[in-house]
Amino acid sequence: MIFSKLTLSLITLSTILDPEIHRYVIGSLFILAGILHFVKPAFFMKIMPDYLPWHKPLVLISGFFEIAGGIGIMISSFQILATWGLILLLLAVFPANITMFQKAHHKHDFTLYTWLLLLRLPFQFVLIWWVYWAGALSL
Repeated sequence: MIFSKLTLSLITLSTILDPEIHRYVIGSLFILAGILHFVKPAFFMKIMPDYLPWHKPLVLISGFFEIAGGIGIMISSFQILATWGLILLLLAVFPANITMFQKAHHKHDFTLYTWLLLLRLPFQFVLIWWVYWAGALSL
């Protein structure tokens, strides 16, 4: 009885730590986020840094690459390319995350919302690591 519980726990743990499962989770999240760029572009345009031109085309382009990267990370023959593409995308959109925090802070000072946006900034690097790990990359 104890052995079967231990075996079940190990199987569950190995399943949770399986990068392939994470690739499907990550892929699904990026596909959903990419679709939202097309469904609600105004939301994403509001957080674009002012120094960037062509807000709507950039929102739609980033949405396209989120969908493509999300699909690609789930297909083994595109996995490495998609993993690097998603990492680059996460780095590219980081200024929008900063702008989102700055605008919220300017408008509301420090509220729960602005604190969450501030905490999201270092979380972007956790997302980058997660994509890197799940994409089974090695330098």
